[in-house]
Amino acid sequence: MALARAVHLLETGGVVAHALEGVWGLACDPFDAGAVARVLRIKQRPVSKGLIVVAASPAPFAEELGDLSPTVRDAVLASWPGATTWVVPNHSFPAWITGGAPTVAIRVPAHAQARALAERFGGALVSTSANLSGWPPARSELVVRRHFGRTVDWVLPGATAGRRGPSRIRVAGSGAELR
Repeated sequence: MALARAVHLLETGGVVAHALEGVWGLACDPFDAGAVARVLRIKQRPVSKGLIVVAASPAPFAEELGDLSPTVRDAVLASWPGATTWVVPNHSFPAWITGGAPTVAIRVPAHAQARALAERFGGALVSTSANLSGWPPARSELVVRRHFGRTVDWVLPGATAGRRGPSRIRVAGSGAELR
């Protein structure tokens, strides 16, 4: 019931707060410009910074993964599901997701509820940390409700998986760690 409500809101341009491995995130449809603009307004984040996109499996990222060498692709896939986000060449996502860059940040989370949300949605989702830009991300449902309860359409009940902090961000190919 809770997932169905969250998916309905996402399908109709809504923004849903949800738990991930170590922090809470704000989710929306990455192809809905209005929903993405709303997430950026909520976070007070410039579009130029780009956003992370998550999915239940690597399938929604097939074009991006297909551009990688077999060795690099294998390394990316071996890290998923998990708390590692990879920056890869973009082929599928609009500029309001990439910040205008030729790359996109993608991930298959290890958090079962986050994967179930993306699976039921039927594709990739924006999943950016629930915080104002430059502030620490929310780590509990209570904090999310207190800070974002009036600005998001719904807070999907849940809990993080206990990881300390957000996902790592690495560049596919070089392996450089950005966060």
